[in-house]
Amino acid sequence: MMAISQDTVMAIKSYQNQAGVLVKSYLLADPFLPYTSVLGGIFFCKLVYDLTQFLSTYYFKNYVSLTKIQQTEWNNRGISTVHAIFITIMSLYFVFWSDLFSDQRQAGFITFRSSPLSTFALGVSVGYFIADLAMILWLYPSLGGVEYVVHHSLSGIAVSYSMFSGEGQLYTFMILISEITTPEINIRWYLDTGGMKRSIAYLINGVVIFFLWLAARILLFGYVFYHVYLHYHQVIQMHIFGYLLVMLVPSVLAIMNLMWFGKILKGLKKQIAKRQ
Repeated sequence: MMAISQDTVMAIKSYQNQAGVLVKSYLLADPFLPYTSVLGGIFFCKLVYDLTQFLSTYYFKNYVSLTKIQQTEWNNRGISTVHAIFITIMSLYFVFWSDLFSDQRQAGFITFRSSPLSTFALGVSVGYFIADLAMILWLYPSLGGVEYVVHHSLSGIAVSYSMFSGEGQLYTFMILISEITTPEINIRWYLDTGGMKRSIAYLINGVVIFFLWLAARILLFGYVFYHVYLHYHQVIQMHIFGYLLVMLVPSVLAIMNLMWFGKILKGLKKQIAKRQ
């Protein structure tokens, strides 16, 4: 085996150092971070889509027998699942474990607090909403109807504003915790597409969705409204556009969540009744 010369090692280290400086000085610098993270989120979606397609072809027998649009939705749901896991973890961290938005921290109004990490996380999410909305519109209505367009548009606008302005990031992360229900919804679709609608796994999945939806999309939204009420003197200091987003977007999404929750409850009742 050919030995690597000392000059080659030094040259490699030099390139690594230059690359590190480039990333820190430009790609991850505050002025460029939002754009870098959005582009990274879009690239991330493309990578997950291709990876889902590759793995499914070799490890899921039913995948190759699906129609072209079903395969596209299968891969698309792989993207939304991975994004949901990522943004749920980041949101839970910032809302419950990080002291960035803590009331005990004497660092100004919570509505104006942000950090490079919180901005990066939101940027990745914006990249996802852009990529997913583009697919929904391109293949409309195969991947979702008007409710998905409304949901993604509102979410994308709200998250983008919060990322670029640094305003209201706490409430953005609170709302994004609701993405914890997305993997379970996708698993339900996979089970249905795989012919397992009558399985015990399908029933358990329905029960899990019911409780997670109740916690993350009903009760959590109630807590968001209560938190806004307690900190209204800080919310009112935001730019008028940010203020309207904080007041309107959670309200619209809460109404949509209630409508979907009614359908979930109705479907779960039917499924339980069939097994009695």
